[in-house]
Amino acid sequence: MSKKDTKDLLKFLSPFPEEVQSIALWLREFIWDQYPESNELIYDNYNALAFGWSPGDKVGDTFCSIAVGRSSYNVHFGFYWGAMIADPKKILLGNGNQYRYLLIKTKSDLPQAYIKKLMKEAYAYSLAKMKPVPTDKVIKGTTITKSISAVQRKPGKLTLKKYK
Repeated sequence: MSKKDTKDLLKFLSPFPEEVQSIALWLREFIWDQYPESNELIYDNYNALAFGWSPGDKVGDTFCSIAVGRSSYNVHFGFYWGAMIADPKKILLGNGNQYRYLLIKTKSDLPQAYIKKLMKEAYAYSLAKMKPVPTDKVIKGTTITKSISAVQRKPGKLTLKKYK
């Protein structure tokens, strides 16, 4: 099962402080426990490390994600299509056309029961948007590293480093 596949992710998280790594990995486990047949898509990009869950293998099908900012160490728990799901408690941040998120600094910042309801709705929305995939092409429960930027912002600084 892919929940155990942490090699790339641990490598990508290594430049961040331990408390940031701990929160990101705790959130990852929270999501995997709810959606073990979804796929984890990892993007180690210039400004952030982002990993999201999708019923398929495309970023457009992602229903929730974790992002760790390189300049601020902010950990976001977000919904790729967050603007399309109900948020009756109005706790999600963001005002764009699509993405909504929570800032997570401690485990208590995540209202788990409420987020589970939002995740369920976000997952259903993603499934409804997905284009049909032939049965023999369906991928389930896998970690997929989608991109690794050659140049990345060094965590906490505005300087650049070459990724090794």
